[in-house]
Amino acid sequence: MTTGPIIELQDVCMRFERNVILENLNLVVQPGEILSMVGGSGSGKTTVLRQILGLQRPTSGTVRVFGEDIEHTSAQKLQALRQRWGMLFQHGALFSSLSAFENVALPLRELRYLSQDLIRDTVLLKLGMVDLGPADAAKMPADLSGGMVKRVALARALALEPELLFLDEPTAGLDPDMSETFVSLIRSLHRELKLTVVMVTHDLDTLLALSSKIAVLADKHVIINAVPTEVIAFEHPFIKNFFLGARGRRALEALDTAHPSEPPAMEEGGNGNQEHKILSKPNQ
Repeated sequence: MTTGPIIELQDVCMRFERNVILENLNLVVQPGEILSMVGGSGSGKTTVLRQILGLQRPTSGTVRVFGEDIEHTSAQKLQALRQRWGMLFQHGALFSSLSAFENVALPLRELRYLSQDLIRDTVLLKLGMVDLGPADAAKMPADLSGGMVKRVALARALALEPELLFLDEPTAGLDPDMSETFVSLIRSLHRELKLTVVMVTHDLDTLLALSSKIAVLADKHVIINAVPTEVIAFEHPFIKNFFLGARGRRALEALDTAHPSEPPAMEEGGNGNQEHKILSKPNQ
């Protein structure tokens, strides 16, 4: 088990010829956190995610996951690392020719040494964890609702018992009620499975409901990585527009209507009410 940070990016730079995407970017994700990355279009969120996943090498700097330098680790060790994390893609990315069962079974079958009985039991267990039953397992992706696609994709991401879970716009395309249910599911799985979660989202309801830390990408690097209260109070044009503009206030009002007695963000740390006060201040 890793005793230090789960993820650590140090002085990461990314350039494509003269186009600088990231410059001197630093980011740390500690065990058990739900860290959300936010930023404007083209701020580099996807680039950071691809580098953490080992899909893209930085021009310079270091990316460590579970203490391992992703760029300089062997292909065999990188493959072993990838079995320690799961990925939920924005639109699910289910294989259309495979049933829900077979989509979840796919990463288990790739290990090649599991019995069919163990694969069956594991798949049904994972589907049960996301509130899907055996009847749902036989369905093809085309026969699933948007929310069910997300749940099957989440079950697949959890198939190998990961310690680290990546979520790319987890509630995109879901209606408000379904989005709220999915957020509750992620929160309970995070707690029960003791996961570390890295999430990219533009949805303020999801962001405030789940995040223990928020990393804001702007000006080609992480300008702040802190608890929501500190992020919202940080002076920067993007933060002002994103959190304190009309869209942010509408999101907070919606949260207040749905959960009038609950803080809009973290379950731990007691900062939700402070966030509410910060967001509610006029003319910030």
